[in-house]
Amino acid sequence: MERIEIISLNVGKPQDLQFGKKDVTTGINKKPVAVPVYLSKVNFDGDGQGDLVNHGGVDKAVCVYPYEHYPYWEEELGKTLNVGAFGENLTLRGLTEDEVCVGDSFQIGDAVVQVSQPRQPCFKLSLIHDRKDIPLLVQNTGYTGFYFRVMKEGIVSPSDELVHISRPELAITVSEANRLMHHAKDDVDGARKILQLDELSASWRKTFNKRIAGGVMDTSERLTGNK
Repeated sequence: MERIEIISLNVGKPQDLQFGKKDVTTGINKKPVAVPVYLSKVNFDGDGQGDLVNHGGVDKAVCVYPYEHYPYWEEELGKTLNVGAFGENLTLRGLTEDEVCVGDSFQIGDAVVQVSQPRQPCFKLSLIHDRKDIPLLVQNTGYTGFYFRVMKEGIVSPSDELVHISRPELAITVSEANRLMHHAKDDVDGARKILQLDELSASWRKTFNKRIAGGVMDTSERLTGNK
């Protein structure tokens, strides 16, 4: 693996934003920090999530987004983007969805983290980019980013690099996981294969098990915010 560097370490507490005629509490507005920060099992100090049902928790403690995608989105959105523009805690260079696998573990400062699942974009991205279609665009491009769970707590500095520690014997990239989740819903064999990964998050495991059993997950509320 090439050098993996932190472009920005971003945190933010939940706040209320206007979404149509209702207020939505969200922690999607993240700002860079310039000092070392403690990473616990659930988040960086100074960070938080507004919706603890669908965000945060041990499987989604750290949201990661590849800096390599920023030029694409700047052209698509017609504006310059600040780091943290996708609500990510870590803006990284050198680790894209095509390269990283579910279950990959990394040393980062004093902490150890592990990839648990791809990030599933939600309607709250449209709040900060003023584009209702942005969550679906992120999902369809596969430029989703991904989540870390924290295997060992510790101090992380914005100047740290990530060091790859291990990869599961069954190597499934984040891109392939995205394909199975969003674009190959009839691929039952693929669903069974990804379920062999003990490192896969509980929520994705639940979805794939339900799919194998013949169930269908409704994603419209996640993408649009409308029930």
